[in-house]
Amino acid sequence: MDLSDRLDPVLTVARNTSRQVDAAASFPTDTVHALRASGLLGLTLPAEVGGLGAGPHDLVEVISSLAGACGSTAMIYLMHVSASMTVAAAPPPGLPDLLPALANGDMLASLAFSEAGSRSHFWAPVSKSKRDGDRVRLDARKSWVTSAGHAEVYVVSTLNSDEDAVDIFAVPGPTRGIAVAGDWRGMGLRGNASNPMTFDVEVPTSHRIGAAGGGFELMLQTVMPWFNLGNAAVSVGLSQGAVDASVRHTSAARLEHLDQSLSALPTIRAQLAKMSIDLACTRSYV
Repeated sequence: MDLSDRLDPVLTVARNTSRQVDAAASFPTDTVHALRASGLLGLTLPAEVGGLGAGPHDLVEVISSLAGACGSTAMIYLMHVSASMTVAAAPPPGLPDLLPALANGDMLASLAFSEAGSRSHFWAPVSKSKRDGDRVRLDARKSWVTSAGHAEVYVVSTLNSDEDAVDIFAVPGPTRGIAVAGDWRGMGLRGNASNPMTFDVEVPTSHRIGAAGGGFELMLQTVMPWFNLGNAAVSVGLSQGAVDASVRHTSAARLEHLDQSLSALPTIRAQLAKMSIDLACTRSYV
């Protein structure tokens, strides 16, 4: 199946629901359901686990298209891909079915990294985890987690109290001790449910992603490249949506006394042209 054949039905749902999603700050359930059915949740995961095996270029195209239709959905998708690629880099031995479930759309994933204690330095958690035999107790307070309360698995960072290094765990959504701890009141992207969350949970050590103390390396080598590229693609898609809306408005709005549209004015045409050129330059860079 061609990528556009998978993406187009999702975009149709996103465009039809995005206005209501943003106005009501509601999670875009219908669009996420369409994403699950499309196979795109496994876009960048390897074919061996049921993914599509696509690369960064395809990811940029999908995310920017989603962002042009519904910014909230694009951010939800970006966090799923970032979390999934982290799992794929070092699959936790205790969750052998996790990657196939992420690839086939059965499970929506998200990163749970950001904390008030380290602000935007999401690679530096201050929350602690402590090992007790073959179990680990996590005590984490996260500032915001996209898809909070909606994801089926969270990729959670903590500071390993034994080694003073970062560990990353895959924590299934139904785990006892997970809670959404506040509201998400964004100025934009209001439907992506980036609420604060708490993780007062106990999980098997076999849920750890990668080696003990290896979380920081995973962040640098896997999370940041995929997330930063995808985040740039979200911005490109939102910008394209703004350009398209500007063209529609200036083409439809009329100066009745001159019997012409706003877009006929040289100043407006010049501004639209500059917007389009700037966007084309940015898109080529990404």
